[in-house]
Amino acid sequence: MPGNQARCRARDRNNILNRPEFMSLNQPPRREQVVGEGRGGGGPRRAVRQQSQQDDTGLRGSRDSSEGGSAADGGVKDAPRYPEQDCMQLNPSFRGIAINSLLAIDISLSKRLGMCVRPHGPGAPLRPMVSLLALSGHALPWLCGTLICLWRSNTLAGQEVLVNLLLALILDLMTVAGMQKLVKRRGPWDFPPGFLDYVAMDTYSFPAAHASRAVMVSKFLLNHLVLAVPLRILLYLWAVLVGVSRVLLGKHHLSDVGCGFALGFLHFTLVESVWLDSATCQTLISIGTLRWTPLV
Repeated sequence: MPGNQARCRARDRNNILNRPEFMSLNQPPRREQVVGEGRGGGGPRRAVRQQSQQDDTGLRGSRDSSEGGSAADGGVKDAPRYPEQDCMQLNPSFRGIAINSLLAIDISLSKRLGMCVRPHGPGAPLRPMVSLLALSGHALPWLCGTLICLWRSNTLAGQEVLVNLLLALILDLMTVAGMQKLVKRRGPWDFPPGFLDYVAMDTYSFPAAHASRAVMVSKFLLNHLVLAVPLRILLYLWAVLVGVSRVLLGKHHLSDVGCGFALGFLHFTLVESVWLDSATCQTLISIGTLRWTPLV
């Protein structure tokens, strides 16, 4: 036992952290309490003496705890644990770097392309035409126009196409609004949505509702209407320009418009796969106009 105590003392003396200049590294920061300040020359001395006694006591306690921990764990000291939010990831994955880089490029390009955002910006002369082009892809004109055409249609084939188009528009509207509520991504310029945006439930940026609707409507019309080649080219061009107009107005990112195009094509494919026949469409029209013949 005396030999072990002598070796412990020698080890403590040889430890660099036990030197006076390194003692503050082992002690937690504490508030110095000066006792008897202003009572003569004995006040500061008493404060220094109490502080030295506290440092010695804390040093002995930390030494005992370190010796006890090393004896219990086989001489291995526990590494200090830092909060997770204070740690820096020094080796990020390639996937994370690629995604962050693409998002940064997307935001930068979308802000640079927003030339028609301000009324007095560089794209101010084109702002009325771009706004009109974006309005042509809004949900309200297409829903109202489809209902008016359905009300004035007299042929079974025309009513069948219009009923399926109306269901496709409702499907596109509800799907895009639900995805926007889930993602809640703001636009590149973070403008508050207008009245027409609230009507169409187009309050967020991802995905672009106008781009999705334009692609879905253009594919629907091209598939079910007999059009000349120039009109078909204009219809494709209109769908692309509607998506670009939303980027020029600062409402959507480029990635929002691209995902909107893909979503519109998916909606068209889904509607074509569950196409409603003429009898089902006539039943839906009878229910909608309160003239269901089986109940008469």
